[in-house]
Amino acid sequence: MIKEKLSFTCDILLSHQQLACCDRYCGIPHQGKNVLIYSNKKTQQKPLLLTGHHGDISAMTFGKRSSPVTLCSASSEYIIIWDIEACQKRTEEGKLAAGTVIGTLLGNVVHLSFCSNDELVAVCSGTTIYVLNSKKQEVICTLNGHLGFLTSTEFCPWNTNILVSTSEDRTFKVWDLKIGAVFYQSFVLGGSPLLSVLFLEEEKQLITGSADGQVWCFSFDDDHKCHLVKKMDLQKMEKRYEMRQETLSYPQDVAEQLVANKVEISKPVIQMTSCGSFAEIQFGQEIDNSWFCVGSTDGLYVVELATSELLTVLYFKDNPTLNITMAGSWSICVGSDKSMVVLVSSLFTPCVVLLELCLSNLCRTGEKGGGGFSVFPSSPPLLESPLNAELKRKEPSHPKRKGGIKEKPLVFHSKVKSSGYNTTPRMTMFSAQTNAQKKTSPKKGLLHRNYPEVSAAPTEPRTALSIANKQVSCLQYSGDGKKILCGLGDRSVLLYNSCLTGSPTAYIGHDKPVTSVSWSLCRQWWLSAAEDLSLRIWAKSYSEPAIILGDTMFSKPIRGAQFYYLDKFLVLTSGPSLYLYLYNVDLTRDDVKRYKHRSIIKLASCLTPSASEITALSAVNDFLSYIVLVSCSDRSIQVLDMNKGAVGSVLHDAHSRAIHCITQNKGSTFTSQAPESYNLFLTSAVTDGVKMWDLRTMRCVRRYENHVNLSHACSSAFSPCGRFIASGSEDKCAYVYDIRASTYLHKLQKHSDTVLSVAFNPAKPELLTGTLDGKLRLFQSSTGSHLSHDTSAAVHCISNVTT
Repeated sequence: MIKEKLSFTCDILLSHQQLACCDRYCGIPHQGKNVLIYSNKKTQQKPLLLTGHHGDISAMTFGKRSSPVTLCSASSEYIIIWDIEACQKRTEEGKLAAGTVIGTLLGNVVHLSFCSNDELVAVCSGTTIYVLNSKKQEVICTLNGHLGFLTSTEFCPWNTNILVSTSEDRTFKVWDLKIGAVFYQSFVLGGSPLLSVLFLEEEKQLITGSADGQVWCFSFDDDHKCHLVKKMDLQKMEKRYEMRQETLSYPQDVAEQLVANKVEISKPVIQMTSCGSFAEIQFGQEIDNSWFCVGSTDGLYVVELATSELLTVLYFKDNPTLNITMAGSWSICVGSDKSMVVLVSSLFTPCVVLLELCLSNLCRTGEKGGGGFSVFPSSPPLLESPLNAELKRKEPSHPKRKGGIKEKPLVFHSKVKSSGYNTTPRMTMFSAQTNAQKKTSPKKGLLHRNYPEVSAAPTEPRTALSIANKQVSCLQYSGDGKKILCGLGDRSVLLYNSCLTGSPTAYIGHDKPVTSVSWSLCRQWWLSAAEDLSLRIWAKSYSEPAIILGDTMFSKPIRGAQFYYLDKFLVLTSGPSLYLYLYNVDLTRDDVKRYKHRSIIKLASCLTPSASEITALSAVNDFLSYIVLVSCSDRSIQVLDMNKGAVGSVLHDAHSRAIHCITQNKGSTFTSQAPESYNLFLTSAVTDGVKMWDLRTMRCVRRYENHVNLSHACSSAFSPCGRFIASGSEDKCAYVYDIRASTYLHKLQKHSDTVLSVAFNPAKPELLTGTLDGKLRLFQSSTGSHLSHDTSAAVHCISNVTT
């Protein structure tokens, strides 16, 4: 994967000097004042010698354009531009290669950078940035403002009038070259100097890295106001990567010990470059191009920005044939043939090597050999499957009547209409009615209006309501979008209309705060679970529960409960176990024995995936699915195959903290998505944001961490159309993300307290939020306010979905 193409021993140490490398050539200082230009493909050829500097060369860089290839070299006396092809031609003619001086006496230059069209050059010297004309000796502007020495600059690739600089003062600045002033100045990002900066043109994002391995990603919008998208730690990412590598060969506890025993070294972000041009990783029908490379002291780190995870690390120590063990400076160039050419200087020895890296055959860790899953079943249930369990009902026994068959009348009505023989004959014939109005009646079984596919995210406040003095711990809409259940911290459950008008119906019976609520598919009953170790099933228009499950049946609180498998089962978790119950709700009562309930519930299966306590649960009830997802206190995600009654797969260390919320993309009966989209699910953990996972590959595909979640269990949810994600936050806001981007799309402000619960209406683009102080807020889409509220005709097309 790493091939050394050239090794050059220098006369001086070049450990922290900017080197130059492009896809065709590389430039190395020689004897302090000269430059040697090597061809990357023909390194054995005699290099091109460039002379003209009177002092030692301190920085070099190639231009961005492929033709002509230009090189800029800097010393304390001169800034010189070289045309490589022209210099080669002059050398072949026996003449001396010559360049164009564009700057003089600018001091100790530490960094050079070209703009996208190679017309401007930014020169970093001390605390001053000089922007020079690359064609002639002209200073376009001089920029001052940093409190520490400059370390790097980079032109915006889509706007050459924008320049970003980093400094040892631990900040970066965005400059407007038209007016020579600062557009944006960052806060102090960390405790170490910022060393490098990178633009991602497709994502419109800015990345900067520091000397202690911290990486910050900012959005870079048209207004040039930078908003922090995510922060990454190279050391922590490496530990997670090593853990995934070790768990492929060793048990979990042995892998943790091996990783803990490794010696840690500093990982400065010396140089970064985008490698999205050959990142051919398929995600659905889209290509994820969010890779970038980080050159550090011990090797090259390939980072996937969407997930904040390492794809691979190319260590120098893994290639003992290389003439370098620790790097001091990097110059990275992505080639056109799915390869990468890098020029690296040694940290402790006067040596420079040219390496060719091939990353096109990279495979994400754990992806090979791992069996993926799908929420849709591919075969019928097994004969011994727990899903084949049936609830045996006792048939009512009727006493046999004595005697034979009695005579019965031929008709079953008390009155029979006359045949008409005795009535007067009709004299008036048929006459047409021309003024009759046609009566229209709604057709049963048809959808009145579909969920709008192109609607905007629900961001406009519609209703605000204070319902309790305790927290709104859980919310769920009914399948038709007409009703909403609110589980509260005051031990009650409120049933509202979806528009939050009118008085709610209160259901009281729990002794401790309610933790989860769930609607049945038929919408005739629903369940609630609480921290009092009990579960209750409530029926429509009944104030008393039809089924109570508790009474010392569980020793630990019920962390999750819902209907499952098209309402056939109840699935719930308590402690380390998952329980699968058969049930039958019978609301009839004996007039004599009214105290006796006729509803039945029976344990069908119990599964204990691990010794750790289960913290969250998710399963699909709208269509047949064998998959149940649970998270455990050991920070793992367990994929349970209920067809086999066993654990299908385990994702270790899914988050840095225990997961408190799992949400699957269940869609809605009012809209449809691509079948692959239903394999996505979200997990939320304190201090670790929200991650989106793909069940087919068993890996994280994107990470969302703009919201604040430091102590409370803030939930997350998919929109019915599958295009948006909502998450609660502790900064009194709710965040709406575009599923395709890591930065937030909308920040719903002016909540009164921490937003704990979020839920999308399945029938129309609306978002409901619940806060820690017991308040609800309803948001609607600006393009969805005209939709009809009549969703009574919605039906569940189950047979079409579960094929």
